[in-house]
Amino acid sequence: MQLRSDSFKSGESIPARFAFAKLGDPVALSDNQSPHLAWKGAPEGTRSFVLTCIDNDVPSRADDVNQAGRTVPADLPRVEFVHWLMANIPPECGELAAGACSDAVTPRGKREPHGPPGSVQGLNDYTAWFTGDAEMAGDYLGYDGPCPPWNDSLMHHYHFRIHALDVERLALTDGFTLAQLRAAMAGHVLAEAELVGIYSLNRSLV
Repeated sequence: MQLRSDSFKSGESIPARFAFAKLGDPVALSDNQSPHLAWKGAPEGTRSFVLTCIDNDVPSRADDVNQAGRTVPADLPRVEFVHWLMANIPPECGELAAGACSDAVTPRGKREPHGPPGSVQGLNDYTAWFTGDAEMAGDYLGYDGPCPPWNDSLMHHYHFRIHALDVERLALTDGFTLAQLRAAMAGHVLAEAELVGIYSLNRSLV
């Protein structure tokens, strides 16, 4: 299988309009558009697709995150941060236009994000990140783009993956988690492809 984007090339920077935040003072909200994605080469027997976007470079401790006069060290252990989970994409779908599934930051999260007919979308990790924030707290479904700490000394990598499945539908409803998705997909993945983009809000890295 192959996965590509007209929005950015694999291994290169994701343009700011596809991010949750962009450079500002020190940062500002961005356009938060979902990027263009297209895939082909699914094996025979493919009956649906799953799409994920995960940042594997998120600090495991938030002590220094976005704190003036401090830096998140590059050698700090890192964890996953989910930016997008979409399942039950019909087999005839092989492309998503830029902005088709998200075109702005939605305070408190998108409740009914756009997607291909029949698809379902899971919670992303802004749900947990904004817990306790009076203006932003809520359930964040669908795509919400990059917003790495502006003082992180490590460049962040965003792994977009398309998975070809041998089942028409997974038993998931809107708001599922990454753990639930992985459990549901187990034993059903025929093939997958990956596209990696990079992004930083640290002025010394961009």
